[in-house]
Amino acid sequence: MYLRNTDSQLRWLSFSIFLLIALLSLLPSVRLIMEALKGVQFDVQSPLSEVMRSSQTWTAFRNSFYTSGLGTLIAVVLGAGFAFIVTLTNIRARAIWVFLFMLPMMIPPQVTALSWLQLFGPASPILNTFGVAPALGSPNPMYSAEGIALLLGIQNAPLVFLALRTQLLCLPQDLIEAAKVARASQEAIWIDIILPLTRGALIAGAALAFVSSLGNFGIPAMLGIPVNYLVLPTLIYQKMAGFGQGMLSEVAGLSMLISFLVLGGMIMQQWLQQRSEYALVGHSSSHMSFRLGKWRLPTETALGLILLMILVVPCIALVVSSFVPALGMPLNSQTFTVSAYIEMLANQGVTARAFSNSLLLAGAASVVLMCLCLPLSYILLKLPLKVRILVTSLIEVPYAIPGIVLAIAFILLFARPLPILGVSIYGSMSIIFLAYLSCFLSVCLKPIYSAMSQMDKALEEAAQLAGANAIQRLVHIILPLTAPAFFAGAILVFLISVNELTVSALLWSAGNETLGVLIFNLDESGDTVLASAISVLVVLLVAALMACLSLLAPRLPKGVIPWHDSV
Repeated sequence: MYLRNTDSQLRWLSFSIFLLIALLSLLPSVRLIMEALKGVQFDVQSPLSEVMRSSQTWTAFRNSFYTSGLGTLIAVVLGAGFAFIVTLTNIRARAIWVFLFMLPMMIPPQVTALSWLQLFGPASPILNTFGVAPALGSPNPMYSAEGIALLLGIQNAPLVFLALRTQLLCLPQDLIEAAKVARASQEAIWIDIILPLTRGALIAGAALAFVSSLGNFGIPAMLGIPVNYLVLPTLIYQKMAGFGQGMLSEVAGLSMLISFLVLGGMIMQQWLQQRSEYALVGHSSSHMSFRLGKWRLPTETALGLILLMILVVPCIALVVSSFVPALGMPLNSQTFTVSAYIEMLANQGVTARAFSNSLLLAGAASVVLMCLCLPLSYILLKLPLKVRILVTSLIEVPYAIPGIVLAIAFILLFARPLPILGVSIYGSMSIIFLAYLSCFLSVCLKPIYSAMSQMDKALEEAAQLAGANAIQRLVHIILPLTAPAFFAGAILVFLISVNELTVSALLWSAGNETLGVLIFNLDESGDTVLASAISVLVVLLVAALMACLSLLAPRLPKGVIPWHDSV
């Protein structure tokens, strides 16, 4: 009788959670496909056909490929270089290097774009402060395809770094030692052993960087729209702003085009990775350190200069821009002012509202996903392997596709009032909240699932024999043992979603602005000094949250905190 009750509880819990996953992950994608294919078989003038014949579509397609391809090349050079040096050499203070290199990925793309815009051009406060600003009327070099590619490369270099570093930590140390004993040179070891063993990870990192670049909205929007250089995400954004006839079907078609590109990139990555994959034995007990000798200090100096250029100097430019009365003015004792911060904190109701909305949305999404992922991980581990792979793949789809595509799917799904209830959530914070749940479910799930898969099953089995049902085992046995990962997943979701722009750019409405939308709108309207002040606070918030996660890292399974030096 007890076993039947326990199985019944687990069945109802499983049914409820999988129904929620279907609603959050599967239904939006199905609705998007239906809208994109509407009328395609019966009407040669269907919206999808018009999209595919439009020269504007193919111009944006080529622009997307160019900026994403060049950005991927930059990301591979930066990410692979840092991964090899930080992981395999006897460089000092590894944890600090890893933390600083990961920071650009966590800074919102619109903030990254804004900081670099303040660094160059005739209106740059920092260049005017040192008297080296170009002449008035000179173009800002960041307003270009190459400027977009540069920032995409910097933003996505940590993805290459993570993918490659994970593989480097699994290299068989005895093989390296054997090569050293055989008097192989360091160059031969790198070329004949390390590069072949890590080729698959390098391909995976490059594919991740390319796919992420294709879906990035913040950087191409802030650097491309002012000079009418459109990529696919910004073309969708502009068409949504046009409200023309058949607009939703057109943007659905464009969204499907991006999704096919992303899917193609992922399939290509898996194929190439399988062709160059080697089975490694797990994390080494210690770092393999190639001795740099007299080159250690120059190497550390070079890494420091690179981080200075891609992280510190743009952030300084952002800070300087927030303390001047207007762009184009130098920062000195006469021009220094905190009026932007006073305006932001005391006079701007929209700023307080955006902070409140972002904190509320990010906090609520974190708590809900944290509570959902605990039973979800528990149920997944009890499923057959093939079913588990299918379910986890469905969960990862909304996070893998570009955020702007997910936003279009939710607009299509909730444009009309909800069936039966007759309530419309379109244009409200509720639709952004649901989109966050869909997008960030896999982010929260991974650390909890990882921690739970490493648990000893004996404790749960003992509790079951003692009469504890599934809910009791979850609350009293599994939750205390996975608590660090439980909260780490929530903090990761909060960290990513509090500054999110790509999803909310199309879902927000007046009164429901988020921080990412506010910074983007202020820059578009020309209030760049205020946007800079808000961005400074955002960067401080990101750094503080990353520091909190780093404090939790020693109590978490390896790999849960991406920037933590786990070896």
